[in-house]
Amino acid sequence: MHLNISQQMKMSQQMKLAPRMIQSMEILQLNMMALNERIEQELVENVTLDLVDKDRDNPSDAPDEVIKSDDPKEARELEKDVEQRELVAEGEGNNESDFERLLEISSEWPEDNVGFGGAAPSANQISDSSDRQHDAMANMTARPQSLHEYLLEQFAFNSIDDTLRQFGEYLIQHLDHNGRVQSLLPEICQQFNRVYDQHVTNEQAEEVLQMIQQLDPPGVGARDHSEMLLLQITDNMPFHEVMRVLVRDHLEDIAYNRLPVIQKATGYSLDMIKVGIEQVQTLNPYPGRGFEQRPVQRVTPDLALERDDKGAYVVRLLDEYVPELRISPRYIKMLKNHPTPETREWIKKKIESARWLIESIEQRYSTVKKVAQEIIDHQTEFLDKGPEHIAPLKMQQIADRVGVHVTTVSRAVDEKWIQTPRGLFPLKRFFGGGTQTSDGEEVAWDTIRIKLQELIDEEDKSKPLSDDALVEALAKHGLKLARRTITKYRKQMGIPSSRQRREY
Repeated sequence: MHLNISQQMKMSQQMKLAPRMIQSMEILQLNMMALNERIEQELVENVTLDLVDKDRDNPSDAPDEVIKSDDPKEARELEKDVEQRELVAEGEGNNESDFERLLEISSEWPEDNVGFGGAAPSANQISDSSDRQHDAMANMTARPQSLHEYLLEQFAFNSIDDTLRQFGEYLIQHLDHNGRVQSLLPEICQQFNRVYDQHVTNEQAEEVLQMIQQLDPPGVGARDHSEMLLLQITDNMPFHEVMRVLVRDHLEDIAYNRLPVIQKATGYSLDMIKVGIEQVQTLNPYPGRGFEQRPVQRVTPDLALERDDKGAYVVRLLDEYVPELRISPRYIKMLKNHPTPETREWIKKKIESARWLIESIEQRYSTVKKVAQEIIDHQTEFLDKGPEHIAPLKMQQIADRVGVHVTTVSRAVDEKWIQTPRGLFPLKRFFGGGTQTSDGEEVAWDTIRIKLQELIDEEDKSKPLSDDALVEALAKHGLKLARRTITKYRKQMGIPSSRQRREY
């Protein structure tokens, strides 16, 4: 085997995205709230960016300063100012911005208290400020109590020895978010003895578990679904004996609607069984879920629909809450006149970065508006007549009409919401596949699902429609679909089979 070292020239093509293009794609994908956060971040990092005051017709520029000077002292002061702003942008600066804000606040004090040589703010002013801070803290949303904290608080009132109390607290911490025991009790007991060097028997563990099962909410500490329901049935409930029999022995029969099987095994009448099932359905299969309080996600629409003089829908951007940016005139002057090459090069890079950001935001507005307008033009019947009239639409169709790549359309509609006369919708809601009817007309899947739901709602519950019967019923409406397709959509919609839908 011979090893040779040689030099060869090879020509190949590689696709590399410029930083400017990457930034443009990132900005395009942001929704309204995320764009605001990005702008705030850029304002901190890039001192050459300025906010445009939308409340003023003629926004005032920064006051003119001595940018170029033959005085070395003044020139050095300008260099220090740039260096300090750069450090602030990188998170290593001094308290210059805090000092300026403090001066602004001091200018609002009474004349006899102006500056740092005057008297301090009055006690009433300090008291008012403290009251506002106290009110703000009082109005903050407190962290909700978790299920485990709620159970531990109740379990503390049991009179038991320290070892069993410690095991009970350990067991509570090992309940899942529904309040159910996640592992076999002997395994949990064995693990506790090994970790804490204790000796809790399986019998003692069972006694502690029974204490936990008496806590609120009813059903916690269960080891399976059946036990969770049984723990909630009390003797003062109507038909409690029937409920216990149904939960203990016939949960699977109830799930598959096998009421005659239950009737034969128990001797109860069908009416009694149906009443018992209704009572069982009032129980809570997930007693711990009431403690899961997820924060409500606030949705801010990026777009809104308006009608023009001809009655057509016109898309309007909702950008009044997005800060408008510009490049600081002060730094433009410094770029032109500052004598130090290093400072000029630093300002030049910052201004170029600011210009890219402003252009990316403007390009985002233009692309999102064009894409949204094409979507709305395609889904006019949906807006006029309702969801059952939505038309099949793919992102590639919109990309061809706008003249962009399909990935651009995907980024443009991602997490973007539009306010319409029929409510607030994500732009992705207007996309979906479809099929052809017997007449060759394209029909969206949403239309098929709506028609399928209508047929099932109107069926005779004593003789519900099978999937084959649903195929025939849809065919009468011009929707020819395979049986497996009907079964697929029925399951996706959470609709039981015909046997499970039957009412006796």
